[in-house]
Amino acid sequence: MKGGGGGGGKRRWKGLVIGVLVLVILSMLVPLAFLLGLHNGFHSSGFVTLQPSSASNDGFRQFDSFGRTNDSKVSKSESDHVDEVLRKLVPVLPKVPKDVEKIKGLGDINESSTEEDARRGLPVPSNVVPSPVSTSNTIDGAPTKEIQHTMVNADETGKACQVKYGSYCLWREENKEPMKDTNVKKMKDQLFVARAYYPSIAKMPSQSKLTRDMKQNIQDFERILSEGSADTDLPPQIDKKLQKMEDVISKAKSFPVDCNNVDKKLRQILDLTDDEVSFHMKQSVFLYQLAVQTMPKSLHCLSMRLTVEYFKSPLPDVDLSIAKKSTDPSLYHYVIISNNVLASSVVINSTVSHARDSKNLVFHVLTDEQNYFGMKEWFFRNPCKVASVQVLNTEKLDLENHDLHLSLPVEFRVSFRHSTHYLTIFSHSHYLLPKIFPNLEKVVVLDDDVVVQRDLSPLWDLDLEGKVNGAVRTCSLRLGQLKSHIGGGSFDDNACPWMSGLNIIDLGKWREFGVSETYQRLVKEQMNARDKSSETISLRASLLTFQDLVYPLDNTWALSGLGYDHSVSAQAIKDAAILHYNGNMKPWLELGIPKYKPYWKKFLNRKDQFLTDCNVNP
Repeated sequence: MKGGGGGGGKRRWKGLVIGVLVLVILSMLVPLAFLLGLHNGFHSSGFVTLQPSSASNDGFRQFDSFGRTNDSKVSKSESDHVDEVLRKLVPVLPKVPKDVEKIKGLGDINESSTEEDARRGLPVPSNVVPSPVSTSNTIDGAPTKEIQHTMVNADETGKACQVKYGSYCLWREENKEPMKDTNVKKMKDQLFVARAYYPSIAKMPSQSKLTRDMKQNIQDFERILSEGSADTDLPPQIDKKLQKMEDVISKAKSFPVDCNNVDKKLRQILDLTDDEVSFHMKQSVFLYQLAVQTMPKSLHCLSMRLTVEYFKSPLPDVDLSIAKKSTDPSLYHYVIISNNVLASSVVINSTVSHARDSKNLVFHVLTDEQNYFGMKEWFFRNPCKVASVQVLNTEKLDLENHDLHLSLPVEFRVSFRHSTHYLTIFSHSHYLLPKIFPNLEKVVVLDDDVVVQRDLSPLWDLDLEGKVNGAVRTCSLRLGQLKSHIGGGSFDDNACPWMSGLNIIDLGKWREFGVSETYQRLVKEQMNARDKSSETISLRASLLTFQDLVYPLDNTWALSGLGYDHSVSAQAIKDAAILHYNGNMKPWLELGIPKYKPYWKKFLNRKDQFLTDCNVNP
């Protein structure tokens, strides 16, 4: 008994050791089997089954392609882990179109595994919705529409960008605009590439035909682009030419070429492009200045047609009828210096329209000999109610020792780092007013680029307090800021320069202070300075001449800047008595600022037949 008991204890001890060893091996193999099953599940649609020995078969489970076990008692944490991995994979998949039934591979695997679980009676995860193959449109069981916000799009560069609020992809889709002149842009791109490859292909003796084709296509494209800059200018067979150039470029790219040569050629083309851009920028500036300083063809036509009409049917001498009014100091006299028929007409029409008593208004239009007869014909054809209009030819005035050449108000452009201003000052012709109107004591001078919005009669009752010139000052500039333009002098650096446009002139005080003589003396003193332009000389002379002789008008009398400033408020325009279109963008030009043009057009007489004949439509 003793020996038998000892043998039984030894056998039990050996069995226990074997059991422990088996358990240790199982504990090592189970994680390995799980990992192998999960790994293989992402790369195949079959089942991965680990078959241990029969003694330990109960310790292993079978895993499908997504790591789900075939045992209904599988732990929920493992299934959740697999679902979490799948959800992390979704954002890197391409966006699924609505007409695509399933995503290749992943959708098939998901559906097959889901249907297999359902067939075996196993629980299906709540986020998986089984559906027939013919109508499936899901990713990981989730409907495509529900996960579109986490999908990604690819932009033009091929880079993935997420479609979400605030992203560039979403902004681009919402603000996408059709590209204009796409064929012209495509031609330029192809021409750029062909020029880069041509030198390398031309060095290959075996590719003489390709060289000729490239040269021919390059010449064709250069000729077409030199004749037109928009798709509408291109010939009808442009699509064939584009395809032909594309084929030639593709053949050129198929040959091994020296990258250094291509890089060198591209750099040369880039330098040429920079030079061309610089040239066009200078050309555009020149053409812009030419456009704003040259009378439009339609206005020149109008002046010429009016002049011809004047000589075809001579007018009655209306100057005799207004001779008495033109020298009567008790009336309201307005002076306009202009060579523009339409501009002068708008100034007079707007002034008369707001005057309380237009019969007391007398307008003196000073112009040159070229436009004199056209002006007279226009105001005879288009009278301004009962107001009187006298047209004077400055070149025929009887003034001794004076230059009678007509000069318009001078606009002096001042540019700083972040702003541009236009100062309008008197011209040489303004300093002839006391000689031209010896019997008048007070006049109101209006530039031809203004529009009157209120009655101006209160100006005649204004006490100038012994000053000569009543003017609106512009305090957006200070005289200290103009020293680099006008030089030093006895100026108050914080003083505001005065503006031409609306000026009430006391001719009696003008004669008393000898303003004209002072101006002429200052101009002669500065004529010897080689580095000064005529505009700079006029600005400095005018500021010095009227120093301490300017009476500041309230700023509501005149609002300037409508010829260059796009940010003038509608309320400021409404409150101003006069709108001054100083600057390059005059309202009668196509370059005029569109939102300010209606204030000017409102006083334009459009019924005259000559406007239609000359296609005048500012």
